[in-house]
Amino acid sequence: MTSAEQLKTYVDAWWSSIGDLLTLLEQLDETDWDLATDLPGWDVRAIASHVAHLEGLTAGAPREDVEVPEADHIKSPMGQFTEVGVLTRREADPASIIDEIRRHSAVRREALLAEPPEDAAAPAIGVFGAIGWTTGKLLRNRPLDVWMHEQDIRRATGRPGNLDTAGALHTADYLLEGVGFVLAKKAGGAPGSTVVVEVEGHPAYAFTVTKEGKGVPLAGAVTDPAVTLSTDRETYVLLAGGRAAADPAKVTITGDPTLGTKIVENLNITP
Repeated sequence: MTSAEQLKTYVDAWWSSIGDLLTLLEQLDETDWDLATDLPGWDVRAIASHVAHLEGLTAGAPREDVEVPEADHIKSPMGQFTEVGVLTRREADPASIIDEIRRHSAVRREALLAEPPEDAAAPAIGVFGAIGWTTGKLLRNRPLDVWMHEQDIRRATGRPGNLDTAGALHTADYLLEGVGFVLAKKAGGAPGSTVVVEVEGHPAYAFTVTKEGKGVPLAGAVTDPAVTLSTDRETYVLLAGGRAAADPAKVTITGDPTLGTKIVENLNITP
């Protein structure tokens, strides 16, 4: 697959996820917007506002400035950045937030159709390029962000579903790539340690620790891994996404129980 073809798959997954999110938001009652979510400090309105903010930035909307107060759930510069859209839309009505997501995403999609991206390594547009992101990173992160937040809202409002969409597949595969880092750096796997992760609906992912202590993927079948982890897609993305609803007990550990438990306990790879 060429770079341009790969980038197109990201754009398609993002656009599909935007449509799913908009459909969900339009189904919500007024009271649903004030429900707490898995994300500390954020209710449903905050999540929708955050998406509206980022979609606006990718579509060329002016950068928003607001004083971000100290809060327990804001732990980093990225956290301060993502809080901006929440604060600037705190008094906005749901219809206007929905309309903003729809308008900005449509503008962005038209731009991507008019000039399809071809170079994943090129600097990303706007503020994203300013913080060092590439076009590939931006386009790859957008469907993950949108789909994960759609799921946050579904859990908060009791509307489960959409676990087999393009966004779901993209997100789980993306998060699965981080297991090597977890194995080597967060779980303390020794050089030569291997883990195989089997998530329902995805090919098995295998990783090992190099003699330099780096977690790297392994190609092909792996015989006698130190640990095999098996679970469903929803459980995996909840754990890897650091969501409060995650249930580690839904992961079957085969092999070294100590290393396996350390991996599962440290699967969260999101900032």
